[in-house]
Amino acid sequence: MALRRIFQDGEAVLTKVCRPVEKFDDRLGTLLDDMRETMLDADGVGLAAPQVGILRRIAVVEADDVYLELVNPQIIDFSGEQLGEEGCLSVDSSKNCRVLRPKTVTVRAFDRNGNEFEKTVSDLPARAVCHELDHLEGILFYTKNYDGAKK
Repeated sequence: MALRRIFQDGEAVLTKVCRPVEKFDDRLGTLLDDMRETMLDADGVGLAAPQVGILRRIAVVEADDVYLELVNPQIIDFSGEQLGEEGCLSVDSSKNCRVLRPKTVTVRAFDRNGNEFEKTVSDLPARAVCHELDHLEGILFYTKNYDGAKK
């Protein structure tokens, strides 16, 4: 495993839509391991592949005793609302702001071996899943600011 560089706001890779993963191989497993190690080292709760310069639909989330490796994820159901403060490992903390997210989400994804699964999570893990899936679309959280400022 290795720490990867986390790309920062203003770098083009963070504004691109990611392509699906097509090969489930050892390189994917290594990337997932590196992403988790990088996320934990930076004291984060989620990390998406574009944040480490890879334009693929991959994310990891670890919050409230939930660890998810999400390959080609999609939210298939959601309910409720939560309004809370968000930050990002790729964005300066001066841009932290309140963002409205679903309270509960069900995500469908593949694991590192290409096995499809569904997982329902609530609260912080749900917020983190939504945040990371936004990264896969080239969207940064502060564009969804609910503090009243136009960004």
